[in-house]
Amino acid sequence: MEVAAVTKMKIKKNDTVKILSGKDKGKTGKVLKVIPDESKILVEGINMGVRHKKPRGRYDQGGKINQELTIYSSKAMVVCKNCGEATKVSRKILDDGTKVRTCKKCGDQLDA
Repeated sequence: MEVAAVTKMKIKKNDTVKILSGKDKGKTGKVLKVIPDESKILVEGINMGVRHKKPRGRYDQGGKINQELTIYSSKAMVVCKNCGEATKVSRKILDDGTKVRTCKKCGDQLDA
C-alpha cells in the first residue's frame, strides 16, 4: 500500500502569484484551486489548453474549449499586496498563538 506524502504548500487559494518559468513566465494571476497531493495549482488565465468536450445531452453543445490547466507550485511565487513584488513566504506566530504568513521583503502579513 502506497501512502501519498502531503507537502506543505506556501500558496493558498485566492493568492495572487507570479509565474517564474514556462510559456507564461512573468504573468500574474489569481489562484483558483490548490492540489497539495500533487503539489499543483490552478491559476486564472495561466497555462491555457484546449479540451475537447463531447455533447452529453440533446441540446448540449460540444467542441473545443479553452481552459486553464494545472502547473507545479514551484513555478509560482506569491505576490505581496503591500510591496507588490513576488516574494518568499515566512511564517510568524502572533501573541495570541495564531500562525500567519508574512512577506520576507516588507514583513507585511499575507493572510487577511
